[in-house]
Amino acid sequence: MTRWFEDIAIDEPYPLGTHTFTEAEIIAFSRAYDPQPVHMETGGSHGPHGGLVASGWHVASVCHRHMVDALAAEEQRLLALGQQPGVSGPSPGVNRMAFLVPVRPGDAVTFTLRVSAKRASNSLPGWGILTNQLDGVNQRGETVYTGEVVGFSKLRDYRMPAQLRLLMALTKLPGLGKLLRKWN
Repeated sequence: MTRWFEDIAIDEPYPLGTHTFTEAEIIAFSRAYDPQPVHMETGGSHGPHGGLVASGWHVASVCHRHMVDALAAEEQRLLALGQQPGVSGPSPGVNRMAFLVPVRPGDAVTFTLRVSAKRASNSLPGWGILTNQLDGVNQRGETVYTGEVVGFSKLRDYRMPAQLRLLMALTKLPGLGKLLRKWN
């Protein structure tokens, strides 16, 4: 998220954009990354869905691309307003992901992100952990994709505690390691 941890609201929807899946791109993605007949052949009745459907990985990849683009646009918007954008960190992982309804050629899927929970990190001082809910809804109002991903976000107003600052300074002193080894 390109907002500071303190500025991120829980459950506020953040629109990421809409993508219309085409037959050509569904087949191209599937040939490259998920070569199953249901994702590559038109006019057939492969699998339980009958006909060509996008790979779930394709849908998730498009969603994540929209997320990255929307966050970059938010950063540019904040900079244009003269504000300092927040700092995003890496993602420690995906908690869950589900492909609920098949995505077919011509389906327009609208993606949304919302932060469903946040807390200060216990292991990385100055960082918070965000639990992000991603949803993709088609033109019929059906949720086709949902995912829960975790990400880090920098705290704007963090000041390292004095004890931790002292400990970090002590570790930089020459010879301290040698002294500590003697005590063990």
